[in-house]
Amino acid sequence: MSAAEHYELRQYWAKPGRREALVDLMSQEILPFQVSCGVDVVATFVASDDPDAYVWIRRWSSDQQRERVSAAVYGSSRWNDELMPAVSALMDRERTIVTMLDRIS
Repeated sequence: MSAAEHYELRQYWAKPGRREALVDLMSQEILPFQVSCGVDVVATFVASDDPDAYVWIRRWSSDQQRERVSAAVYGSSRWNDELMPAVSALMDRERTIVTMLDRIS
């Protein structure tokens, strides 16, 4: 493990009753697109005690990698014109929580 290895814990909440559609969009479109841009997706989860919660974890080898890849993802026309509107239609974006984590063991 590199001392510079960082993780993002990304917690999303779907609009009521839309989690299955969000999971489908994430698994079929969002995650493959982000991986193609260089994102390392560690795992995805749904909460067993919250019918609207979706969680995923991304890993970065450095802050520079995170900045470079994030710019490629979020600066792309595909993200802005196609994927962001689709995900925004399914998510309660105001509840999104992104926590940066540094691995210690």
